[in-house]
Amino acid sequence: MSLEFGQRADLVDVRRVGIPRALLYYRYGIAWRTFFEQLGRDVVLDEPSDRGTLEVGDRLSVDECCLASKLFLGHVSALIDAGVDAVFVPSLMGYGRFDTFCTKFQALPDLAANAFAVAGKPVRIISLRIDELRGETEEAAFKGLAARFGASRKEAARAYKAARTAQRSYDEAMAREQEKLVKSLGKLPAAERPLTILVAAHPYVSHDPFVGGVVEDALRDLGACVLFADETDRARALKRSYEFSHSIPWMVNRELIGSILMLHEHIDGIVLMSAYPCGPDSMADDAIERCIKGKPILTLTVDAQAGTAGVETRVESFVDILSYQKKGGYLNA
Repeated sequence: MSLEFGQRADLVDVRRVGIPRALLYYRYGIAWRTFFEQLGRDVVLDEPSDRGTLEVGDRLSVDECCLASKLFLGHVSALIDAGVDAVFVPSLMGYGRFDTFCTKFQALPDLAANAFAVAGKPVRIISLRIDELRGETEEAAFKGLAARFGASRKEAARAYKAARTAQRSYDEAMAREQEKLVKSLGKLPAAERPLTILVAAHPYVSHDPFVGGVVEDALRDLGACVLFADETDRARALKRSYEFSHSIPWMVNRELIGSILMLHEHIDGIVLMSAYPCGPDSMADDAIERCIKGKPILTLTVDAQAGTAGVETRVESFVDILSYQKKGGYLNA
């Protein structure tokens, strides 16, 4: 792919770039913000998800879209209302045959553009495409986007390197912190060790306060120590996942499975969370329930219902079961 720097500056007038606080923002947000800031742009984030975000996104969406996609459209709407010049919506296919993303991420720019065009609220989309199986590499995609902003070849390379470095540093720091926590728990006497529960979900589910926040809060309020499957070392988790399956195509689901295998001996239970109706999770979570033995699993599918009492009750019951089991109740029954 040749980059015609100096001849592709069609985004030079874009000063305020909006990044929706949804979907893969929770995986690549540090890199995205750093990249645009390195190009001298002002990055605008909207507020975290809430009921209003979902209601707006639901009106803009079709019924078949998952909860996370509806939230995404709600965030895009908030950024338009904030007066950004354009919204960043990448098209991500994947990094290899078994390192792909759900197809919604490939179609996301078209989904956003069409949804707001139909609603009479047109939005200017900034996008790039990553499909390494077809030679569309991440580096070329970001450098090409930088060229569209009028960056020189050197400026584009610097922006991409800074973005990669910032995201890698953040991810490694999160993995180190969780590893330290796991080691510290292992040093405690069994009687003093809190219940340790692994939350396994896409980061835009587990870390979005509206979607996964109620589960995390409920677990912590009940005295559990919460680990997150997406906060382990991704490369190690991805490699470990091949012990489970050689055919699962979705990279994030692979990483979650590998993380469960890596942390299996250190946890008391697993909470599998999914945003309804996620296609990849419907297959991967079912395989996890059937094939990963030795730890109790609570499966939660989060939908658009207004109440949280049902989720909180299920979490409380799960913790009660784990506490009873830890005391030897079921072993002695």
